[in-house]
Amino acid sequence: QVQLVESGGGLVQPGGSLRLSCAASGRMFSFNVMGWYRQAPGKQRELVATIMSGGSANYADSVKGRFTISRDNARNTVYLQMNSLKCEDAAVYYCNVRLFNAGAHRDDWGQGTQVTVSS
Repeated sequence: QVQLVESGGGLVQPGGSLRLSCAASGRMFSFNVMGWYRQAPGKQRELVATIMSGGSANYADSVKGRFTISRDNARNTVYLQMNSLKCEDAAVYYCNVRLFNAGAHRDDWGQGTQVTVSS
């Protein structure tokens, strides 16, 4: 099982920035996708951004142009740079790793880190 530990959450004002980090440890297959999801109170967990081992990324429309996902494969770490934060970005952000092997996949999740956007 892969263990994921997020960090970097906190309180920021609207328009501010934060950078989240997620370090993975344990057994991982080389073919994997790392990403960020978030869940606000009363809402479903939603995709924020994902990034392939090769660097190809995709983003939710709501964050495109404001957030940037990146990864350091040597360190098994994924980052989320969040700029121009809005109140609606406030949520618990969860790190995710999807492992692919033999035509199947498996998801592992971090414990979450709180992002609060408030004036």
